[in-house]
Amino acid sequence: MRILGVDPGLTRCGIGVIDTAPGRQVSLVEAGVVRTPADLAPHLRLLAVAEGLEEWMARHRPGAIAVERVFAQANVRSVTGTAQVAGIAMLAAAQARLPLGLHTPSEVKAAVTGDGRAEKAQVQEMVRRILRLESAPKPADAADAVALAICHSWRAGVAGASPSDRAVVAGQHGGAGSAPEAPGMTAAQRAWAAAERSARRAGAVAEQR
Repeated sequence: MRILGVDPGLTRCGIGVIDTAPGRQVSLVEAGVVRTPADLAPHLRLLAVAEGLEEWMARHRPGAIAVERVFAQANVRSVTGTAQVAGIAMLAAAQARLPLGLHTPSEVKAAVTGDGRAEKAQVQEMVRRILRLESAPKPADAADAVALAICHSWRAGVAGASPSDRAVVAGQHGGAGSAPEAPGMTAAQRAWAAAERSARRAGAVAEQR
């Protein structure tokens, strides 16, 4: 399975592509960013991101797409551009009839480091180690996109994951459902489930407001 991860951003949209194999083996195909200038009209910036993402998809032909789940907490305006770009990536997955995974930052951190509160530097270092690279993908947005793809691979069971892994992502494709805990889950898997439940509670509170 080839997975394309998207770390949404209006100035720099991180994109990472990995190949997966049984036994949770993953390898880097390509990582980079789609950039848009700040002085460009917002709708044209979104078009540029959409065209860039389309080009990456045509070049690599992924079997699934993973996108960071965006939540507005205190400042809705600050995440507007990020949410818009995430929507573009989700639409691209739908148009290509590809499975879509939505993962919160805490889920990604837990997946690659075992700690849902890990710092960005820790995530990037673990990405480097997991992929057996001399250095982490640059810029940081690209490394974050690769981490998303790795998280999706391990959580969605596309790289030989166990039944308990698959239980963690019940309903993940399409964004419905919750992440239950299953017997025999590892500490990291329990962290994934806790992060998913916390993210959904935060989303419900935001909608009520």
